[in-house]
Amino acid sequence: MAEVFRRYGPSYLRRVVLAPEQGRVLRSVIRCRTAALGGHLDVCDHCGAAWHHYNSCVNRHCPTCQGWQAVKWTTDRLERFIDTHHFHVVATVPQELRPVALANQRLVYDLLFQAVSETLLELALDRWDAIPAVTAVLHTWSRTMAYHPHIHCIVSGGGLSTDGRCWVSSRPGFLFPVKVLSALIRGKFMARFTRAYEKGELLFVGSSAHLADPEEFAALRRRLYDAAWVVHAKPPFGDFHGLVRYLSRYTHRVAISSSRLISLTDDAIVFKTRGDGTCRLHPDEFLRRFLLHVLPRGFRKIRHYGLLAPSNVSTRLPVAQRLARSSSRRANPPPTVAAPATGPAAVPTAGDLCPVCSRGHLVRWSVFSTRSPPVPP
Repeated sequence: MAEVFRRYGPSYLRRVVLAPEQGRVLRSVIRCRTAALGGHLDVCDHCGAAWHHYNSCVNRHCPTCQGWQAVKWTTDRLERFIDTHHFHVVATVPQELRPVALANQRLVYDLLFQAVSETLLELALDRWDAIPAVTAVLHTWSRTMAYHPHIHCIVSGGGLSTDGRCWVSSRPGFLFPVKVLSALIRGKFMARFTRAYEKGELLFVGSSAHLADPEEFAALRRRLYDAAWVVHAKPPFGDFHGLVRYLSRYTHRVAISSSRLISLTDDAIVFKTRGDGTCRLHPDEFLRRFLLHVLPRGFRKIRHYGLLAPSNVSTRLPVAQRLARSSSRRANPPPTVAAPATGPAAVPTAGDLCPVCSRGHLVRWSVFSTRSPPVPP
């Protein structure tokens, strides 16, 4: 992936007008782990062997940086997980809404988070009389990197009773009816979406410009009510360890990773899609699709609700963890999360014994940044 951005990114920046945040992301990814960001040099004080380490851009859209951020995030949250089965819920907006969502990302994504979270909490309260633990993650891409906003939720298979006295477990293999989920999410989203339009909060540009006409918007509203709001409630994870492994690789995923790339030429970039399928894109189209998924600055794409909400973390969550553990027959110890393999194993660092001469120790020196590789301002 780094080769794609460094080879084609600078010329793309010169030829294409990008939104400010898209330009910042592309420049950061091009510079990531290069001399342009500086770094440090570990040198053996005996034989002089040296190892260069360049700084990372730490941008949340960078495919190179996401592995370590995922591990850190998961490790920090291990203490908040509940030892019970969990469900994977996916909620997708209809295709008719995508042009408006692309022009109003922050607003539409917030509305989708609200509709999905409120639906899950209300159904849990109505059917279990309990509060579940919900983690929601926004994804905006398909396997071909097309614009496809949807939310993935990890939902605990049960919750803490409203009186706080017991853990209420869900039926094995079943969360809520998907038709009910779909109808409630659609209703809650559309009610807020219509209010936003009435208040003049929606921006209509590009392929959605015609929707500024009240009659066109009314027609869109009818189509959205008639459209299928696809919701999947997938089978529960096998165990607590499976949940943690899943979260560690899923929450910080970006539109595409290096493992999916097949070939790279000046005419086409070929990458894997699903199964044996592949997608072939011109480098300019590849970069355009990647930049479609740059989120608004400061936008939180991972959110927590129910027992994992900030107001419940220090109060209801510990009680739920204790009750769920006592009601479970499993005795799984808290798992550990292995760091992803992002480079050679056992890379020496400052203070280590030199792996070359086995006599000296490594001393670290700072390396100042340079202006290479060139990136258009």
